[in-house]
Amino acid sequence: MSGIVTPWKIGVIVDSFRVGVREGLVKAKNVGADGVQIYAVTGEMDPANLSPAARKEWKSYIESLGLEISALVGDLGGHGFQDKQANPAKIEKSKRILDLAVELGTNVVTTHIGIVPDDKNSEVYEAMHLACDELSRYATSMNAFFAIETGPETSAHLKSFLDGLSSRGVSVNFDPANMVMVTGDDPAQGVYNLRDYIVHTHAKDGIRLREVDPRLIYGALGFEPLDHEKIAHDAESGDAFREVPLGEGGVDWDAYLKALRDIGYGGYLTIEREVGTNPEADISAAVKFLKARI
Repeated sequence: MSGIVTPWKIGVIVDSFRVGVREGLVKAKNVGADGVQIYAVTGEMDPANLSPAARKEWKSYIESLGLEISALVGDLGGHGFQDKQANPAKIEKSKRILDLAVELGTNVVTTHIGIVPDDKNSEVYEAMHLACDELSRYATSMNAFFAIETGPETSAHLKSFLDGLSSRGVSVNFDPANMVMVTGDDPAQGVYNLRDYIVHTHAKDGIRLREVDPRLIYGALGFEPLDHEKIAHDAESGDAFREVPLGEGGVDWDAYLKALRDIGYGGYLTIEREVGTNPEADISAAVKFLKARI
């Protein structure tokens, strides 16, 4: 990798420190991150809880630390946009999160939309398509993106869904670990498949312990797992996969980063650490791991 200049920046999901946003921002600065990603669904960063003055104050504070926002997290849960009855409220909330993102200086909101069904004629597929198309048009009108996190389906299937939308306002937040842990998809090939859509990435690692129905991990509208299946989704103690520190899992980082270079990706590698007893140490090590490779 030496001799190659890559315009990537290293980010950290503030909530991974598990200490609150303000303290998490300081910790992100201290571990050497360039930027941060922040959850903006509930609590102090919920758009509904932020006055115009408060938004300016947060933007100023983040800038005072020498940080920028790589993206906001706008994952609303509840199987994403599979339920057409719940979608109007979720679409409205998503738009308000995107408004906040733009005010804070980023044009990316990452989200989960739910598992894309195989059957394009199904009611769930239609509900997801209509919701994402509306969000895509809204994002495009603001020169922004709702970025779907990879993992619930293969990259080829996700590309097929995205190709059917009217604009690229709904794009991709590429998480290589989710692919390794859930579908067994190859992250490097996934980058090539989704090259036209990647606007943000998560730096995470993991291992797959066994093949598993993605619905056991992410849930799905109308899907009720059996009691003995429910432990599968736990990234720390489940029997299907494990999230591990960067470089200790199944992601081939040399091949993955080469693929990102090959497609000309120039955005953030944002570290996410959802488990572990000492996330700050793991995140600090992850920053060093990435800096040694970019």
